[in-house]
Amino acid sequence: MTDETRRDSNETRTALTIAGSDSGGGAGIQADLKTFAALGVYGMSAITAITAQNTVTVIEVLALPPRLVVAQIDAVVDDLPIHAVKIGMLATAEIATAVGATLARHELPHVVLDTVMVAKGGARLLDSAAIAAIRETLFPLAEVVTANGPEATALTDLPVTTVPEARRAAERLVALGARAAIVKGGHLQGPAIDVLHDGHAVTEFRADRIDTPHTHGTGCTFASAIAARLALGDGLVDATRHAKDYVTEAIRHAPGIGHGHGPLGHFFPR
Repeated sequence: MTDETRRDSNETRTALTIAGSDSGGGAGIQADLKTFAALGVYGMSAITAITAQNTVTVIEVLALPPRLVVAQIDAVVDDLPIHAVKIGMLATAEIATAVGATLARHELPHVVLDTVMVAKGGARLLDSAAIAAIRETLFPLAEVVTANGPEATALTDLPVTTVPEARRAAERLVALGARAAIVKGGHLQGPAIDVLHDGHAVTEFRADRIDTPHTHGTGCTFASAIAARLALGDGLVDATRHAKDYVTEAIRHAPGIGHGHGPLGHFFPR
């Protein structure tokens, strides 16, 4: 952590999201900024791609030039303190590499890397070349990497359908260079159990599985909630536990809008 992030405890805590824009408002930077606000953290953003999407489908994706992504990050860092960073959709290897170099140059703290690859409706949001770039460039910079079952499989070449398989995948992600890894339980069989490997020990986080189609943006929200809690001073285990509880309640309080996978209720009564 740099001197700029060692602030008085009364200072407003901040988080930067580096991710794609979701026109439907349920995922991406929109979900990230809602999560930051709900958890009492001031949010900033650097947009990597513009998507035309809703709760049913992704219609079109436009990746922004890497130099513009870098310019957004530089502009924020030049003026505002950064207490945590959440990385979501990166779209291309060029953007992933540029983001990694920029984060390293600024030595930004508490980086949470959400390995966004496929939208809830099935549309691919990351090209194959970017997977290697993320592993090589961003894994070493991240305090924690979060991946759902299919993403963990793509990153590790291991099957991830059960909790024991999730444990092995989390261990493999750490072996691949992540300081810590969370394999999320949304796609697993049985209860919704997230598995955290912190480089030394494994911790599991269990929650009721809620029978609902309204889960659009759960991965973005979970990673953003971890980043927010890290910005507020939590350790990784506590941040993950708080994030798990927050996402569960946001799913439970989903507004029930849209004809597909609807968004979460980020501002549920607390």
